[in-house]
Amino acid sequence: MKKPWIVIGLLGGMTLLGTLGFRFFEDRTWVESLYLSVITLATVGSRDPARNDQEMIFVVIYLIFGLGAYSYALFTLGQLIVDAQFNQMWEKGRMEKRINQLNEHYIVIGLGRMGTSICEYLHSRKKPFVVIDRDDKLLEQYGEAHRWIYLTGDATDDDILQKAGIDRAKALACVLPSDADNTYVVLSARILNSSMQIISRASDDKAIRKITQAGASRVISPFSSGGIKMARFMINPLFEDFLEIADDNGIDMELADYLISHDSPYVGKMLLETDIRTRGLMVIGIRKTDGSKQMAPPSSTILDAGDKLFVIGSSSALQEILTDMLPVS
Repeated sequence: MKKPWIVIGLLGGMTLLGTLGFRFFEDRTWVESLYLSVITLATVGSRDPARNDQEMIFVVIYLIFGLGAYSYALFTLGQLIVDAQFNQMWEKGRMEKRINQLNEHYIVIGLGRMGTSICEYLHSRKKPFVVIDRDDKLLEQYGEAHRWIYLTGDATDDDILQKAGIDRAKALACVLPSDADNTYVVLSARILNSSMQIISRASDDKAIRKITQAGASRVISPFSSGGIKMARFMINPLFEDFLEIADDNGIDMELADYLISHDSPYVGKMLLETDIRTRGLMVIGIRKTDGSKQMAPPSSTILDAGDKLFVIGSSSALQEILTDMLPVS
């Protein structure tokens, strides 16, 4: 960032020096002195700037030093402009290449406070994601510092969502400040990918209903969710403290729901006979195929194809078990 200011200072200094010189050697006006300084330095003069011997010597010396400085300044400015454009094109191509390599990734719309928190969470757990925002400076600040994959543009434009690989994405979080924009993005995203999870923020209950109707899987209100968390701290401080401590110490506990496929090795077995517990996971609930729900199911519960398990454990253990069970869409 220092180079442009150095070049501008050099050009300004040489112009000022020439203006003072022409003003000193001959009683010219400031405007005429500035004019002669510029056309002499640029070597496009349309009149002879010198009127006497002293002024001729000044012009010779001024050209010897000024022409080199002027040429260097123009070359440097041109190089900076070309380099900036090249770097921008190269960075854009690099991002597009990285996005094209993604599959089952996450998309975050909006890099505000909530969007930044979501990106930091996904990054800390090594989850592939693309963040979209209109503010290119903000994206470069966070993206380059954390090596995030990002796209600059308006997420209400379907082309931007397609460039982010929405047809291959696993889930999308829309956290734009405007409820109208969130509703529009959710609607577009649901049309482009009918099976992925779409999570959106909303400011009030009215917006929650509209965004849900637009196709969001879940709608979160920061105010209500924050109030609920405060209430949980009041009622169950030890449980909330446990979750905070577990997360701070890198235990990385997560809750996930999985659907048992027809070809899963767990079909027809009791919970006691599976290796779920030995993998470091705990089944806290089951939704059976007939719609009935079991909380804290006994070890004698028999698993059937189509049952949905609610499991808690580390993210690595949950990811490993994907080889045996398919995630619920």
